This record gives sequence, C-alpha cells and structure tokens, in this order.
Amino acid sequence: MKTKSVAKKSVMLMEFDWLLFIVTIGLALFGIVMIYSATRSLGTNVNVIVQSGALVIGCALMLVSCFFDYEQLKNLIKPIYIFAVAILILVLLIGIGTNEWGAKSWIRFGPVGIQPSEIAKICFVITFSYHLSKVHDDINKPLVILGLLLHLGILLGLIALQPDFGSAMVFVFIFICLMFTAKISYKYIIPAGVVAGASLPLIYKYVLKDYQQERILAFFNPERDASGSGFHVIQSKIAVGSGQLWGKGYMQGIQNQMGYLPEKHTDFIFSVICEELGFIGALLVVGALFFVIYKCFKTAQKADNAFGRYICTGVGAMMLFHVFENVGMCVGLMPVTGIPLPFLSYGGTSLVVNMVAIGLVLSVSYHNKPRSVFDVY
Repeated sequence: MKTKSVAKKSVMLMEFDWLLFIVTIGLALFGIVMIYSATRSLGTNVNVIVQSGALVIGCALMLVSCFFDYEQLKNLIKPIYIFAVAILILVLLIGIGTNEWGAKSWIRFGPVGIQPSEIAKICFVITFSYHLSKVHDDINKPLVILGLLLHLGILLGLIALQPDFGSAMVFVFIFICLMFTAKISYKYIIPAGVVAGASLPLIYKYVLKDYQQERILAFFNPERDASGSGFHVIQSKIAVGSGQLWGKGYMQGIQNQMGYLPEKHTDFIFSVICEELGFIGALLVVGALFFVIYKCFKTAQKADNAFGRYICTGVGAMMLFHVFENVGMCVGLMPVTGIPLPFLSYGGTSLVVNMVAIGLVLSVSYHNKPRSVFDVY
C-alpha cells in the first residue's frame, strides 16, 4: 500500500509542468526586484510590499487553479460571465481613474485597488473557450458567428465605455486568435479584415477621445509635443538606448533614478530593465516571457479536448499581446496604451490574474488524460 502511494505521488510530480511553474515564479520575483529599483527614488517601499503580497496570493491561486480540474469550470460558465459583466458595470458606476490616462478603470476598497478589466480578461478566456468548444463544428455558420460576436461585444462595449482602448484591443486579439484556432473560413476573415482596415480612420476621428488621438500622433512623431504626449516615448527611448549592451548597473540608471522616466514601475518597467541591465538583460527577460507563451501554445497543442485547447490558446494570446504591445511602446514601435508587462509591471490585479491564467494552463497539462499509442491525431 505504501509503495502504491509513493508511486502515485511520483507520477503526480512528473505530470506537473515544473519548468513553466519555475519560470513564472522567477519572472514575478524578478519583477519585484526591478520595481524596488524603479521606486527607490520615491522613498517608499509600499509598491514592493503590495507586489510581494500579490505574489503570495497569486502563487496560492495558481496552485489551486492547477490542481483544480479545469473541466469543472464548465459548470460555472454562466456565473463567471455574469461576474465579468457585473464588475465592468460596477467600475462604470463607482470606479476611479486619472486625468492623465483618461480611463475610469479602477475600483478602490480602502487601501486596496482592483482593475476589473484585468479580471474580465481571464473570465472571457474561460467562457469564450467553452462557448467555442460547443460550437466549433459549426464555426462557419452565420448565426454561430453572430453568437460569438455577441459574447465578445457585451464585454467589449463595457470596456469601451471606461474608455480603456488598450484592454479592448487585448479582448479583440484573444477573440481573433481563438477564431483562427477554431478554423474559421477565409470567406469571413478577408471581408472582416477589409472592413476593419477601412474603419480605422472613422474610429480615429469619431470614436477615440482627444487624448487617445494624441497618443497615436505621438507614436508617429513624438517630437511634435516633446513635453506633453510625446514625453513618455522620448524618455523611454533614451532609457532603452542608454543601457547599451550590459546596462548601467542595477539601481544605477539615470533616467530611472533621477525621475525622468514616467510610470517607470508600471507601464515602462521594461525601459528600466533595458537601462540598468542592457540589451543582454532585456533579451533574457523577453526570452523568458516568450518561453511562457510558447508553453501555453504547446500545452494547447497537447490538450486532449477542445475546451482545454482553447483555454491555453486564449491565455497564450493574452500574454503575447501584452508583451508585444508593452515592449513595443517602450521602444517606440507601438502607441502608448498603458498595457502592463506580464509578471513584471507593478499591479497586484494584473499579477494575480496572470498567475491564475498560468495555473489554468498547468491544469490543462496536469489533467490531460493518458492516450493510447493507437490514438489517431
């Protein structure tokens, strides 16, 4: 009996994706180290303490998510979706924001603040993955596509009302990646692409707020308003370039420590990494992030059912967009949208949600049913 128990534990340990778990924890710990450097000039360790607390909570929830059979979430799809809608409505009613970034996207309970759009992202991945797993055989039927668009549209509309353009784009990217995974026909993809491209000028003129339009203009020409809308990009590019190959050393970055770099512990934490640890340090960080993304897509490929496959693809897509957009805006290749860098940017809600998301990927890997060698793939 004792031998069987030991053998069972050994199998459980082997099935657990230790590498993904360790890299995820390592990124989050490294994020706290860099947040300490970014906030040293502020004379307070509050941000480090909050992020450390979020890491502890995130680790616990990641393990719970992993060992909880993700297929049981099928019984909670409606409550999860209703919860996502409810918190996005709540932020419109009692949420707070800043004049600088425009979006009314935070709910504060005393000293604790949460960002509902971050929580809604993982709720959307779960609920949309289930929806898609139920209808993917009929994915190219117009009514099915309409239902999927409605699933996205309700959440997207509530986020647009904040307005939070960056988060809205994350939802759209997840939707597109999952629809491609479900093999939607090109007879829908090509017309949708044409309509989306043609509508961009109209969106810019009639949908985007003035400050959002300024960000777009600053992306193309930061120097047109060097002390205003282009200031973030210019200072970020100076920090990134000044790091050169090996960086100026931990806590030695001039742009960082002298306070020239705005939002340095949140949106522009990657610029701090580049300045202090150089191209080599930045390359290692980006490599670790893309390893996590690769593991998400690899786990999706190995999933033994559609629900698990779509969950892993959705999580991978969410991470991919965040990394691409955040790194891109830090080096001037993407507009500034306020999208955090996963596991590294300061933000308790973002860190906890990302760790729960990885927990779901671990759950898909851990709960995969054994397949016969005679199975046809």
